[in-house]
Amino acid sequence: MRKIILLSVVCTISMLASAQLLEIVSTQQLKTPQNEEMKVAGFSPAGDYLLLTNDINSGLKRYDLATNTITTITEANGAGWAVKISQDGKNIVYRERNITKNQLVRYDFVEYNMVAKARGIVAKEQRDLTRFVHANNANSVTVNADLHMVLIHNNQSTILTPNGVNEAYNWASISPDGQKILYYVSGKGCYTCDLNGKNVHYIALDCRAPQWYDNNIIIGMHDEDNGTYLTASAIVAYDMQGQKQILVKKESMAIYPYAAKGQIAFSTTEGKVYVMNVK
Repeated sequence: MRKIILLSVVCTISMLASAQLLEIVSTQQLKTPQNEEMKVAGFSPAGDYLLLTNDINSGLKRYDLATNTITTITEANGAGWAVKISQDGKNIVYRERNITKNQLVRYDFVEYNMVAKARGIVAKEQRDLTRFVHANNANSVTVNADLHMVLIHNNQSTILTPNGVNEAYNWASISPDGQKILYYVSGKGCYTCDLNGKNVHYIALDCRAPQWYDNNIIIGMHDEDNGTYLTASAIVAYDMQGQKQILVKKESMAIYPYAAKGQIAFSTTEGKVYVMNVK
């Protein structure tokens, strides 16, 4: 098991290049098995546990931050991609990727109760991912096979294409106050809009995999590649006015941040996992 260490160098803020939107109090590397490379797949709203997966989104594990213990939830293929967590943190919904006898890709949608440690299939052999269950949250947003956003409210689905039907949308989520949608348009950047797909607001190009920190600040990654693999990746924060802060420098190869209650969790391309305490 790795020892918890402080990443004083990793989280150095470049004050010349960015504003200070968040104050970094400390950064810790989590203790994970030495022979396993992991990345963050979700952060509970209360900030008490992380969901971890591997680099190809196979399997799902719970990391309890109070006890530094890891519990395996599933080993299923695809389980680590776009996991939904309920607001009380008690339920998660994930997908299991299967190949049918006819060599077709299908997904089972599974709901897992963290308290009872009980698993139940809520939809079986699905092709349409817009039916992805939203873990008892009032509203949820996902992306369909056409890479259009789909808002789910009271089991009713509405397709949203605020930047046009010919654009590819990804990483869509609803703000904590339930008033806005955050999303990324391939090749064009990070935006917000209202729940009707109106009032489109541009944030930045270099904020992929964006996540809400609060209603005014978002976090994401500014990654660079050579056409084959990542060469650099930073964790950044933006406010709604476009002010930027570098939270983790690009040399650290930090990817896929998630936020909850004064904390930001992220991974590295080496499979290490960190939690940053901020205020």
